Amino acid sequence: MAEFLLEIGLEEIPARMIAAAEAELGRRITDLLTRERLLGATGKVTTFSTPRRLAVRVEGLALSQPDTQEQLTGPSWKIAFPSDVAGPAALAFAKKAGVELSALTKITNPKGEYVGATVERKGRDTSELLAAELPKEVLSIYWAKNMYWRAGKPERSVRPVRWLVALLGSQVVPLEIAGIAAGNTSRGHRILHGAAPVAINAPSEYLAALRTAFVDADVAGRRHTIRKALDHVTRAITETPGARWREDHELVETVVHLTEWPTVLYGTFEQEYLALPEEVLVTVMRDHQKYFAVEDKSGKLAPHFLTVLNTQVDEEGRAIIRHGNERVLRSRFKDAQFFWETDQKTPLTARVEMLKSVTFQKELGSYAWKTEGNLSVVKSLAAAVKSKGISFDEAALLTAVQLAKTDLTAELVKEFTELQGIIGGLYAKAQGLGETVAAAMYSQYTPASTDDAIPPTIEGQLLGLADRIHTITAMFGIGNAPTGSKDPFALRRAANAIIKILAESGLPLTIGDVLSSAGDATDVVRSFLAERLSFYLKDVRGFAYDVVSAALAAGSDDVRDAIARAEALTAVRGSADFLAVSAAFKRIQNILKQAAEKGEIPGSLDESALVQPEERQLFAASASLVRQVAELRLQRNYTAALEAIATLRPTVDAFFEAVMVMAPEPELRAARLALIQSVLDGFSGIADFSEIVVS
Repeated sequence: MAEFLLEIGLEEIPARMIAAAEAELGRRITDLLTRERLLGATGKVTTFSTPRRLAVRVEGLALSQPDTQEQLTGPSWKIAFPSDVAGPAALAFAKKAGVELSALTKITNPKGEYVGATVERKGRDTSELLAAELPKEVLSIYWAKNMYWRAGKPERSVRPVRWLVALLGSQVVPLEIAGIAAGNTSRGHRILHGAAPVAINAPSEYLAALRTAFVDADVAGRRHTIRKALDHVTRAITETPGARWREDHELVETVVHLTEWPTVLYGTFEQEYLALPEEVLVTVMRDHQKYFAVEDKSGKLAPHFLTVLNTQVDEEGRAIIRHGNERVLRSRFKDAQFFWETDQKTPLTARVEMLKSVTFQKELGSYAWKTEGNLSVVKSLAAAVKSKGISFDEAALLTAVQLAKTDLTAELVKEFTELQGIIGGLYAKAQGLGETVAAAMYSQYTPASTDDAIPPTIEGQLLGLADRIHTITAMFGIGNAPTGSKDPFALRRAANAIIKILAESGLPLTIGDVLSSAGDATDVVRSFLAERLSFYLKDVRGFAYDVVSAALAAGSDDVRDAIARAEALTAVRGSADFLAVSAAFKRIQNILKQAAEKGEIPGSLDESALVQPEERQLFAASASLVRQVAELRLQRNYTAALEAIATLRPTVDAFFEAVMVMAPEPELRAARLALIQSVLDGFSGIADFSEIVVS
């Protein structure tokens, strides 16, 4: 067994693309080596990355493929050996198989007697195989954006390939990618190490060799270094006792993929800027400068920031860098302060008219049109909620919808687009429009992902639902539905948010209510939301795919009800009785399907036509159980209902053991089909049990 190392050196890769590419490279190489029988059970594939490289190290790699034997089947024996003498067909087959004529054997199978040959296949050399296959795998990695960099050449990648390392043990694998031949030298940190090559003598020395050149290629190692450094530097901030850096997982991941040799320093800014809302300050630091915010022990923002450098400097250098970062941040804060003060001169209520000149979508109209549509939808939703006895501030809701998009005309949002909605909420509060209006506007774009919380107020939830369903139906109406991986208007994200709000709020609304509020919602939009509900149940709530299929087959309009039924199915599916009943329901469906194909559709059930004890017992047991299950369903006690259904197992087992449903007598067959149809109908309101996978 040997070790293998592949490193692809590129110009700087966008940080947001690195993690996925690293994972895909590792997956591709693992699949290749497994497929080619080179990676044993003890083999291990480890990936690395920095902004300038993707790398894979393989341990436990065979030096060549194992030899194999293959049994080939040729023409029939009579044709190949007429009169037991080798004819042209036998000679041709032997030549094709690469064996002597004497090595041909007679093979007997159900079709007759044929000529056979056992062929020895010698395994390929690992170095040869890697040289031939790896370039295709590397150039097949998916990138959101690609580029050509060699005139007239077909290869594309996110950035040009600049060097390659490919080592099998200590030997260079003779592969080439995009005109770059592999060798055993890498490159170190662009500034700290310069252009001098970094020799890699063996795959096991890869990380250590790069560290001598100021590159930590281990992503987990850089992450640990950064977090430790953030902690260490924050403890040195004496001006704010108990200071701590504000946890930000996404920003940590960003700076991990922006650096090869990370260090941390802190800077300060003037106390006066703390008069600005924290949301503005943190957005400027985080999104525009990649700085970490610092807070005091009570969680309030402190006048400090932390920045992660991709270099190592002495104290004099740190002072210069700190001064530069503070100057840049001060300038950004001054801009934000100016925009905040300027925007306040024009209240939100005066900005409604300005929305006529802001385009929502060129084929649909302006944000004034969008606002009118949102108002129409939200009035319908509000009426549905009020009819269920839920109270909320309808006047505040309508005001929030009327003003929701006005911050698009504000200078602060034009400068910091990430704060859309948030700024509107802050301005509404500052301008005395009320906490309810401000809170609804502030949270109108949440949840932005399935990890986010939903709006905390009913008004915010209704605003969020109205805005999204109006957008979805309008976009579908002009043919802008998502296709494949393309979703330029983020309609899947909007639909995910609708499902999440319906699932996690107390609103008494169904998917049907939301669709009805939009007026012209089509069956295509309904199917789109149903698909997003399936995604939510599987990918967000973690239910098994067959549980989701079973629950949604029985109804997908009431989101919280579907969740409750999926939870109940998950709770009872480990029961042997439940699995047996599920298998029986699958059998019932198959019988009914086969009968339907013959034109036999079950009619009404005539109990007097049931003659065998087992079928009469099934009729009586199911009739009694249907009433019990119906009561439990009304209480939404689905776990108890499913447990009750599972008690039907012995009766169902006895029925199928003793009764032939498709009896030759037409009247008896019709009665039995009607019986199993009634059993199926009586218990399918919770789930389609035939969807449950039974091992």
